[in-house]
Amino acid sequence: MLIAGIILTCSLANAQGPPPARVITGEVINREVSTTQSVTGILYYERVSNISTEVVGLVEGVEVNQGDHVKKGDVLVRLNTEILEREIALTRTRMEQADLRIDNTKKNYKRLERLYKSSGVSEKDYDDAFYTFQDAEKEKQAMKDSLAKLLIQKSRSVIRAPFAGIVLSKGVDSGAWVQQGKQLVSIGSSSDLFVRAPIAENSLQFVTMGEKVEVLLNAFNRRIEGTVVDIDPVADLKTKNVFLKIRIPPMELVAQNMSATVSVPNSVKRQLSVFSRAAVIKFQGKDFVYTVKEGKSSILPVHIVAYLGDKVAVDTPYIVPGLPVVIEGNERLRPDQPVVVAGEK
Repeated sequence: MLIAGIILTCSLANAQGPPPARVITGEVINREVSTTQSVTGILYYERVSNISTEVVGLVEGVEVNQGDHVKKGDVLVRLNTEILEREIALTRTRMEQADLRIDNTKKNYKRLERLYKSSGVSEKDYDDAFYTFQDAEKEKQAMKDSLAKLLIQKSRSVIRAPFAGIVLSKGVDSGAWVQQGKQLVSIGSSSDLFVRAPIAENSLQFVTMGEKVEVLLNAFNRRIEGTVVDIDPVADLKTKNVFLKIRIPPMELVAQNMSATVSVPNSVKRQLSVFSRAAVIKFQGKDFVYTVKEGKSSILPVHIVAYLGDKVAVDTPYIVPGLPVVIEGNERLRPDQPVVVAGEK
């Protein structure tokens, strides 16, 4: 009897099936938006500095490698300053000698000045003493200027990053002798990262400067928000395409000339059904959403015509305002599966 009871209980459990899936739904709303098209653009750094050296010298050390991220003021390259240090020390010694000469010529000039006033020396002797004193002072000033120049050369023997960015290229290494103007490294500003995306010239009428657009970084399958800030003033001669300039936020692990897919407006605004992007699931390359009908999941195909950040717009006629769509738990659902709505967003 006990065994028969266990068998009956298991049979009833199997007949009942798994418990209903818990899901969270979102609502479809109506909004006036433009349809979008996807175009492939190229990432680039608009602000690039090809950093060169102002002084001649031997490269003592290169502190960065290609691909490194640097902050403003970070050391990039150091030049050997051993000879420069000797020149600085020699100039300071000569300045001390100049001070001694100034003291001596000043005393002589003051002594002859007193004698000249009492007619004790000739005017020529007095003038010679005065100009000798003046020459000693000018000589010291020249040495001070020379020292200042040497100190500038020393400071510029340490080449620093002019802004925060990424090292795009490195053209020198330790032990190399560099001349003035030699390019050492190239840096792209991380605050000036853009996408250059082509659109047909007749689509330009639907684009507004300052408009937010979706940018997909293809390498990472990562979606971010970009801003249309300008257009290239020269259209492509053959295709007549116009290139949009789209600013994107600073990012790491991106390389110049990587591809990005941009969703840009290509129509006048019209009323479309809008809902959370989280509701969309893909099956065999097509887009679907789940809704809840009489306590069960119901799968519906949708035609997405615009990507709006974390939302999408569709022109599917049966996707209407007020329709609940599953935005959490939909990845595990099957058609006609019993569901329990645990909440709404």
